[in-house]
Amino acid sequence: MAAATQLTILAPKPRAALQTFKASASPPAAAAAGGNFRKQIMSVAAGLLAASAVAAAAPLEANATRMQYYATVSDPPCELNFVRSGLGYCDLIVGSGEPVPFAQLINVHYTARFADGIVFDSTYKRGRSLTMRLGMGKVIKGLDQGILGGGGVPPMQVGGKRKLQIPPNLAYGPEPAGCFSGDCNIPGNATLVYDIKFVEVYSGNRK
Repeated sequence: MAAATQLTILAPKPRAALQTFKASASPPAAAAAGGNFRKQIMSVAAGLLAASAVAAAAPLEANATRMQYYATVSDPPCELNFVRSGLGYCDLIVGSGEPVPFAQLINVHYTARFADGIVFDSTYKRGRSLTMRLGMGKVIKGLDQGILGGGGVPPMQVGGKRKLQIPPNLAYGPEPAGCFSGDCNIPGNATLVYDIKFVEVYSGNRK
């Protein structure tokens, strides 16, 4: 009975303490508690908004993936022409616009693959073209020669689509590339295959 009596006395203590805290809470403390509650509500609302944004972006991502798919597999095969440097090229579509300007910015779409067909990069997946400057050593040698022309390769024209097979000496050579935190997207001595679409000459070039 003594133990039971002791339990009866101890049980209400947490409730009494809680009641005492509530009753003695000053207006500033109550305001702080309300502020914390509002912060929690705003945090939840922000999370819901972010989730909605991700959900809204999902169709765009799906469309970009489909664009990449068609860009990489729907083009018919073409017979590559090899020039002295070892670069192989063939035109799927010969463009009708102006040729690639030397040292000027242009916009291209591309899909980049290894020789076994595995895609490792694509502007279609990102949903926007890439702006690059050719003839200034800003890109790998195979892209400079394969798009700008030279050494037996004609320059691309706006609207053109070209397939390039780039040997390691015109790509990244014996060293791995695209490395981050020890992981590399491109192994050493890799032969690369690019499907290039020359979209336009960049409108922001100086006249």
